[in-house]
Formats: sequence, structure tokens, C-alpha cells
Amino acid sequence: MAVLLYADCGIEKGKWMKNARIRIAEKQDAEKLLEIYAHYVENTAVTFEYRVPGLQEFTERISRVLERYPYIVAEREGKIIGYAYAGTFKERAAYDWAVETTVYVQEDRKRSGAGRELYEGLEKLLALQNIQNLNACIAFQEEEDSYLTHDSVRFHEHLGYRLVGKFYQCGYKGGRWYDMVWMEKHIGKHESEPQAVIPFDEVRESAAEKYGIF
Repeated sequence: MAVLLYADCGIEKGKWMKNARIRIAEKQDAEKLLEIYAHYVENTAVTFEYRVPGLQEFTERISRVLERYPYIVAEREGKIIGYAYAGTFKERAAYDWAVETTVYVQEDRKRSGAGRELYEGLEKLLALQNIQNLNACIAFQEEEDSYLTHDSVRFHEHLGYRLVGKFYQCGYKGGRWYDMVWMEKHIGKHESEPQAVIPFDEVRESAAEKYGIF
């Protein structure tokens, strides 16, 4: 599930900032990434997960993503402040050109622009794979509360995503029912004969050469 913070939107649209080092995640990053994620599990309805996963489980999640898609982290002053990754949208072959995107930013770095940097880096890597559609699954409710705001929806709108669907009262967390919305962004041309999707391992060299992401 995607989480971003509207305050990140102060960065000029279309400009990929270089304030953070964007690199591919490694297994040893799992502990810090889990620490970032745990805040959202325990204190928000941004994710519908109830239990903070164990370190081994979380490490395995990273490994599974990297078998097929990018999983990246943002670092500033040598410290990880956020992460983003892509996942399978649907298993059927016709959906191969679509992914679900997810991003989390450390709680005290909400206004740092890290979210935009991560998403723009992720887009660049997915384009190398010939991905066409980005889909974000976002928790939502009409009235904001202490567990959930509209920040993520607004952020995705600024990045060019559009609302395509809504499920009502489909998630129950913290004694409340929450809606869920889908937002999408197209990054490909949707040609009549699209190029095959390339596994992430096969574009890592290009990612390093073109964007310095390795």
C-alpha cells in the first residue's frame, strides 16, 4: 500500500532532486526499513496490516520483490530515510506491464522531499523494464482523523496519478472502517505490440550507467 506525504510536493514538478542518494536495497537494510514501516503499522491506517512483521519475514519480502522488480532506498548523510518498491499488480499474463507501487518515508523526514525522489527513481527503473502502468492502493476516508489523512492521495495527484476506483469501508483498523482507492499513472506509450517486460536483474547495469542507481 502506498504512503506519501503532501509536504513532499514542494519540489518542482519534473525535477529529480539529488539531495538523497537513491540506491537498490540490500538484505542488511531490512532492520532499518522495518523500523520505518513499523510506525505506520502501529500508529496509522496507512497500511491495513495489523502486526509488525518479524525481521526475517520482512527480509524475505525484500528478496521476493527484487526477484522481479526494483526495491530502492533513499539515504541522506549515510542514513536510510525511506524506501520504495514495485510489486505484481495481478498474476495474469496480460497484466505484465502493470505494477503496484509502494513508498514509505521515515516519520521525521516527511518534509524532506524524499518521497518524490524515491518515486521518480522508481519510475526510471520501471521504465527500463518496459513497465507501462503504475498503480497505487491508498487507504482513504472522507473525514481525516489522527490515523489517516488525505496526504497520500494529494501527493499522488501531484505526481501525475489519477483516481480510477474506490472501495467503501473495506478495511477495519483501530476501531474504524476505512475506504480504499486506486490511483494510476501511465509511463509508457501502450503500443499495439509492446516490448516484453525485462526482469529487474537485467536492467541493473543500465540503471547504474544512466541514473547512478546501483
